[in-house]
Amino acid sequence: MSAGPRLTATGAAYADLATHVRCHGPLPATDAAHIIDIVERSGLTGRGGAAFPTGRKLRTVAGNARRSGAVLIANGCEGEPASAKDRSMLMKAPHLILDGITLGARSVGADHAYLCVHEGQDEVLRTLQGAQMERRAAGLPDVEMTVTEVPNRYVASEESSLVHLLNGGPSLPLSTPPRPFERGVQGRPTLVDNVETLAQLALTVRHGADWFRSAGTSDAPGTALVTLGGAVAAPGVYEVELGLTGADLLAVAGGPSEPLQAVLAGGYFGAWLRADRFAASAITPRGLQAAGAAMGAGIFLALPATSCGLAETARIAQYLAEQSANQCGPCLNGLPALAEALTALAHRGGRKPSGTITALSPYVTGRGACRHPDGAVRLINSALTEFAADVRTHAQRGPCQGLRRAPILPVPTPERASARTGGRIPAEV
Repeated sequence: MSAGPRLTATGAAYADLATHVRCHGPLPATDAAHIIDIVERSGLTGRGGAAFPTGRKLRTVAGNARRSGAVLIANGCEGEPASAKDRSMLMKAPHLILDGITLGARSVGADHAYLCVHEGQDEVLRTLQGAQMERRAAGLPDVEMTVTEVPNRYVASEESSLVHLLNGGPSLPLSTPPRPFERGVQGRPTLVDNVETLAQLALTVRHGADWFRSAGTSDAPGTALVTLGGAVAAPGVYEVELGLTGADLLAVAGGPSEPLQAVLAGGYFGAWLRADRFAASAITPRGLQAAGAAMGAGIFLALPATSCGLAETARIAQYLAEQSANQCGPCLNGLPALAEALTALAHRGGRKPSGTITALSPYVTGRGACRHPDGAVRLINSALTEFAADVRTHAQRGPCQGLRRAPILPVPTPERASARTGGRIPAEV
């Protein structure tokens, strides 16, 4: 890790405003053009999953907003059940996120911002309220901001779902175009960024593009927060330089706690990689894509050799099918059929289920109103590829011994998921 203050999300306690300023310095008094220029030169990309160049997004929204003004959405919902980085940042470094919201809004000409978090996160709401009170008492130039609670469902934190909710509709994805950067909240150009991205923006504007590039690689500069889980010695959220290998990444969490067969890279819209292939892969968006997986929101889950990868994937597939918006055929019919076929293969065996998956997948991918079915199919197909020997065993001999082991990957229970629609926008904090 290069010298200089970076993200502090993994600290032991909430950083109050005085501690935040001592660590990172005061909020920069700089104009929109300067902010966009620094961010573009830094090479910062989105940390919410898409890895889109942040500077390019800022410039596009600012250009579209010249007549109507813009709106900013800070996405802290963290729809991935296995992820913990955004909540960690909101709890432990709220001022870094609020700085990023202020500077991001300034860069695109936004007069209002929405900070979106999932329902039921009372501790997060109290932390944000306390941070806002500190900033007001100190006279900091914050943008007008509303904290919005979003239903705790997988698709509710998709950017068009957030726009739909803030425009008074249900938190369901919308067909695009138009994209939010063209026409979003109140019909105005809308910047949607993950809270970690905004925190990185705040640091980059303070310390400069060269400082940001002093960590990471030329094609993937900077650091990123990652959530490491499964069969590792010390699961948790860690800040790492981009560009290290998969083996080095696992070592950050103390290494594997037992022999591994695979790692799920990129979360539940990512893909499985056999342990040896993951160990040699570069932890960058491009490096993981070359290996057949994804960086996503920085989620990496290690699967023990004694677990059944097909059964673990079937549990996730069932969850993703239940979490869909049910707005179109691929989600309403395709995902449940795929999940049922994979569950049958994992728990009953036989040749028919894998054939059903192979036949159905092309009719689901690329046909939905949003990318939810695409992500689910990518995960399922990666399981068939990476666990090909297990597929043959289950098809020919029935379920494997791995089914005797308790599940490793986190899947929320039904009672933890809120209703599909709705959400509330409380008074400003």
